[in-house]
Amino acid sequence: MPFERVLAHDAPAPIGPYNQAIRAGGFLFCSGQIPLDVATGELVPGDIAAQTRQVMKNIAAVLAAANATFAHVVKTTIFLVDMNDFAAVNDIYGESFGVDAPARSTVAVAALPKGSRVEIEVVAALS
Repeated sequence: MPFERVLAHDAPAPIGPYNQAIRAGGFLFCSGQIPLDVATGELVPGDIAAQTRQVMKNIAAVLAAANATFAHVVKTTIFLVDMNDFAAVNDIYGESFGVDAPARSTVAVAALPKGSRVEIEVVAALS
């Protein structure tokens, strides 16, 4: 199956051997985003709400590079270092999706790249 790499200049560059997203078979598979500031390549300062807002901003940029929006997202996975952050992350996440939220999994992990407290990956269905 042929696939196309997607590169968003308004999202942080990958920090390893992977792509920001791959378009294949009518879907967009987005790599997990952590709260990196695209200008500095560093984690944004602040609490879990600030980190989650940056993650959602980064995801929006990757989706836009594929001519998609949050309305195209059908599945997400949230990775949290501390499940006590769940409610705050859920509130910020919900701002992007509203009542038509996609299917979702939330997973507790021991650690995330660069000391992030949250990472979110998405799959979008494209026209």
